[in-house]
Amino acid sequence: MTENPHPTQSIDFDAAIEVWLLRRQGWYQHQIAAEFHVNPARINEVLKERKHVGSRQVADRRSH
Repeated sequence: MTENPHPTQSIDFDAAIEVWLLRRQGWYQHQIAAEFHVNPARINEVLKERKHVGSRQVADRRSH
């Protein structure tokens, strides 16, 4: 994971895939949010599949 020196307001599709991979490694939502410098609600949007639908399936393929 590369460091992002500038906080962002949202998560893009590629970052959403990373969110799924980190979650599967046992990271908590607040830890993932800190990693991406976003509000935990942005992570929740990904994990509840309200944003970046399909990122979970891509993460599934990458983790197998």
